[in-house]
Amino acid sequence: MSAISMATESPGDAPVVLITGGARRLGAAMAMAFHQQGFRVAIHYHQSRHDATQLAATLPGSKAFQADLAVNTEIEHMVQSLKAHFGRLDVLINNASTYFPTPLDEVTEGDWHKLMASNLTGPFFLSRSLATELARRGGTIVNMADINGRQPLRGYSVYSLAKAGMIMLTRAMARELAPQVRVNGIAPGSILWPEGDAGMNEEAKQALLERIPLGRCGNPADIAHLALLLATNPGYMTGQVIAVDGGLNLAGGYD
Repeated sequence: MSAISMATESPGDAPVVLITGGARRLGAAMAMAFHQQGFRVAIHYHQSRHDATQLAATLPGSKAFQADLAVNTEIEHMVQSLKAHFGRLDVLINNASTYFPTPLDEVTEGDWHKLMASNLTGPFFLSRSLATELARRGGTIVNMADINGRQPLRGYSVYSLAKAGMIMLTRAMARELAPQVRVNGIAPGSILWPEGDAGMNEEAKQALLERIPLGRCGNPADIAHLALLLATNPGYMTGQVIAVDGGLNLAGGYD
């Protein structure tokens, strides 16, 4: 499958990509990039219904699907709805993620389950549910990991553990699903500033920028373009996780 061959397909035969957490931020950037290359886009969301349906309305041929990835029955319902609507799936991007601090002396069992569910457990069971369809299409899986899966972030131990699991999930699935399905991952660094409880003040942002060799944050397009390359180039690569972090790993990761 390539971007050139996709352009020749009729809209009803165009390949389909499912992007979890596709309503906002990096997910939305990937949705728009894949649509521009001829994909029909299945936009998964959990709670961002307005953003998801609004985005789908701007991308002809696309559709939003709701599911709590912590619940296997909801995963299966979404998979069946997607197949019924599109009739095929060519690319799965496991992008949905929960991110918040978990200081070691404060982390709860609920924190553990919430972070693991969105960052590791959900992607595992969703990938398993779609493996047969992806194999039938010679499809691909792109997993959104994080550089903190390789170098743990202080105060975010559970998130770091979950993303380390995502890196191993990429390698394990690549071996399990070969040769029909290629599985690769992307490990972003600072692309968009975190929101909510994980937000940073201006002093912290500046201190981080000074640690990044390229001296700036990345752009969502950096992630979207790499995801497209991994998904549409049927090259000789599987089981790899590529850092997109401006060289922050060279400085030892986050402080």
